Amino acid sequence: MYQKLVRKEVMGILEKEVTSFLDKFLTPIEKIWQPSDYLPDPSSSDFKYDLEEIQTFAREMPYDLFVTLIGDCITEEALPSYESWLMGVEGINQEEKVGWANWIRAWTAEENRHGDLLNKYLYLCGRVNMREVEITTQYLINDGFDLGTSMDPYRNFIYTSFQETATNISHRRVGTLAKQSGNGKLAKMCGVIAADEARHAKAYKHFVAKILEIDPSEMILAFEDMMRKKIVMPAHLMRQSGQKAGELWGHFSDAAQRCMVYTGNDYINILSDLLDEWKIEHVKGLTEKAEKAQEYLMKLPARLQKITDRVSTPDLQFQFNWVKS
Repeated sequence: MYQKLVRKEVMGILEKEVTSFLDKFLTPIEKIWQPSDYLPDPSSSDFKYDLEEIQTFAREMPYDLFVTLIGDCITEEALPSYESWLMGVEGINQEEKVGWANWIRAWTAEENRHGDLLNKYLYLCGRVNMREVEITTQYLINDGFDLGTSMDPYRNFIYTSFQETATNISHRRVGTLAKQSGNGKLAKMCGVIAADEARHAKAYKHFVAKILEIDPSEMILAFEDMMRKKIVMPAHLMRQSGQKAGELWGHFSDAAQRCMVYTGNDYINILSDLLDEWKIEHVKGLTEKAEKAQEYLMKLPARLQKITDRVSTPDLQFQFNWVKS
């Protein structure tokens, strides 16, 4: 007979392995890259040349690609919201220095470098109204967010598996497009960030896989619930000065879609990859309700594809306050 497990109990089982998770998926602080490794050194005799190179390539970047880069930076800069949210998840005791709390802090510390690097790059590039970018960032942290996960660890791990994969795609694509135009410095920056995101995605996908072994029905139901709600990106309440929370997100998404950095098809592909990664079709020992959820999930990519094929992206560029005219 199927016995429903308590989330806290499952998190406790996995918590015994957190030290191995840290060793496997994160990099020691003394060994990992830091933003200064990829930014021009102001004390160097080459600084003026390096700065001119950065500013020249920034001026030449297509508008939609440039605002996508800025939006990616702002998303990374809102990290305090993400850490505080995850610290409140059931089964995580933020007062502890070990276990899941240690994972969240270590993950946050790695992620923090991303916004730090991109923010400094944007400051140096000379094409950005940094005050407007800072206003958007402050609003994003101030407005908070609702991921649709509540404090459920299963839903949160589904979310982070999806979101870390999406950010990997976005940073990697910006880097690829930058490299094609000869912007090697930005390409390297985006590349190292994307590599971090890939490792983090691998970690959260591993957590889900472990829970599927312990509590498959509840994890399948959590997965179904998240996909019915749709995965919202952490910056979905993005706004700029003079706007209400969320007003800017659609315009940012359109820009990312137009320059092919992150599209509706990417959303579907991530879902399909997660279904394969977790072998959802072959999970056994499910409750009747979970079996129906399993069936729904396996049919979902085809359904989403039909919808995506009918959706068109606006051709008109939105004028962001972030970019200097």
